[in-house]
Amino acid sequence: MRYLMMMLSFWSISAVAQSQKSAVWPAGKKMALSLTFDDGRGSQVQAGMKLLNQYGAKATFYVMPNAIEKTASLWRELVKSGHEIGNHTSLHPCSGNFAWSRTKALEEYSLEKMAMELWESNRQISEMLGVVPESFAYPCGQTFVGNNEKTQSYVPLVYRQFSSGRGWRDEAPNDPAYLNMAQLTGMEMDGKEFEDILPLIQDAAKQGYWLILAGHEMGTGGNQTTRLAMLEKLIQYAQKPENGIWLAPVKDVTHYLKAK
Repeated sequence: MRYLMMMLSFWSISAVAQSQKSAVWPAGKKMALSLTFDDGRGSQVQAGMKLLNQYGAKATFYVMPNAIEKTASLWRELVKSGHEIGNHTSLHPCSGNFAWSRTKALEEYSLEKMAMELWESNRQISEMLGVVPESFAYPCGQTFVGNNEKTQSYVPLVYRQFSSGRGWRDEAPNDPAYLNMAQLTGMEMDGKEFEDILPLIQDAAKQGYWLILAGHEMGTGGNQTTRLAMLEKLIQYAQKPENGIWLAPVKDVTHYLKAK
């Protein structure tokens, strides 16, 4: 009898927990899904924007000022289409273990230098596009400055200046019960087929999670490229009401969760 009561209690708690998760999202949705793209690459405002606008799907683009300067008019068009502009630093500093980053290695950064770069990047983006980024993506998904005993996290800087910070190549979606807004997980969608992404979406819907997908180029193939054919299938799936997916930019989901 005692065992039976324990099992009934467990099932009751599980049912309540699942009910609470399903109640997190608006209009009875099962999950949130955000499409994000890094670096401010040209293919994003050319082929990518066209596909997204065709379906009325809104995404978040984490840009660097020097990457968008020559095509600023297209980026302003992207903003007018309702997409979000986020900050991805000015220089894309990563560990000096990457040969291409040795002139901007995080090991040689200080918190003060990073704070200035984040502020300056926001200033330049605002001047070019007329919007002040409030979402951030960590270059290379790395969140430190300094080296050895002088290593420090710059997550607190991001927390103070932005409404969210997103990682890269993480292994799980975001559980609303354990959110760290300054360290949201981002799962890679570059080089994937829709069949590779679908299990992630289905699992997130089952758990009531927020899945943030991260990509770079938007095209048909190549290094660090989110395939447009995959993206079209993904958007079509996400927009079917029976799948219960809230497809929204990072900023929208962040504001919603903070209000909750």
